[in-house]
Amino acid sequence: EKASVGLYVYPNLMAADILLYRATHVPVGEDQKQHIELARDIAQKFNNDFDKPDFFPQPEPLIQGPATRVMSLRDGTKKMSKSDPSDLARITMLDTPDEIARKIRKAKTDPDALPDTVSALDARPEAANLLGIYAALADRPLAGVVDEFAGAQFSKLKEELAELATATIGPIGAEMQRLMDDPTGVDAALADGAARARAIADGVMQDVRAAVGFLQTPAP
Repeated sequence: EKASVGLYVYPNLMAADILLYRATHVPVGEDQKQHIELARDIAQKFNNDFDKPDFFPQPEPLIQGPATRVMSLRDGTKKMSKSDPSDLARITMLDTPDEIARKIRKAKTDPDALPDTVSALDARPEAANLLGIYAALADRPLAGVVDEFAGAQFSKLKEELAELATATIGPIGAEMQRLMDDPTGVDAALADGAARARAIADGVMQDVRAAVGFLQTPAP
């Protein structure tokens, strides 16, 4: 009874954003996969209801890499979130190298040495999270990273992860800051992207209206 209309409408709006451009693949995190499944259901129902089998493609979730869901640095059982009350729980793209290193050094751990098998990570969420982040940033299989740090203490992993994270994320943050310092250029890029997206969306909406029998509005 206390749920807002946004809770019910949001998944449909997300599906509309996907189908409006006839997307075939959508990059998402593991926890967003259900939204793609809803978009697939809506696409299939529309195609069936209006006897147009290929009108909307059935989008596929694109889930890549060993860290498809990054967890909180303060609690390995919770997703890393910008709304977490603790700033130490997350790393942002605009964090300085010192801030990134500090957050990794303060990340929650357990008292045992790092495991030697991937399956052992199931019972050790903090180890799984830090090793998964390392694997993602290094673009390496998780199993290889587990082998490399097997039997080591968390301090060793944190030291190397901090170095890797600052080297990988730091340049991204610097580029973001450069763009933020040029709002006119950003606005121009957004306007150009919006115009190109609108051209695609307008064409699809004309096809949708024709399929369902709506009267077409002449272009201005």
